[in-house]
Amino acid sequence: MDEQQYVATIEQKLARSGERDRLKQRLRQRLAESGWRDDLKIYCQDVIKKKGLANVTVESLVAEITPRVRASVPENVKAELLASIRKSIESMDAQY
Repeated sequence: MDEQQYVATIEQKLARSGERDRLKQRLRQRLAESGWRDDLKIYCQDVIKKKGLANVTVESLVAEITPRVRASVPENVKAELLASIRKSIESMDAQY
């Protein structure tokens, strides 16, 4: 099995087991706790004010904010999520 097939298999197993949804929920919770979501909201509001509402589409807003918001995810949140994903994968590998 090549890497692409392995990743697809893992994604399917995470989705079927419900673990993907649990990981996403935990990520949302941790981002909210860290203040990241509030910072994102303020940044979006600033971009819209700067450009004017009539000059902003959802697509253009997403394109503009994506690099900054991805880079601003707290390192401890990234590390925690990565550890949870690894644990889930190891658990799945042990079951199969």
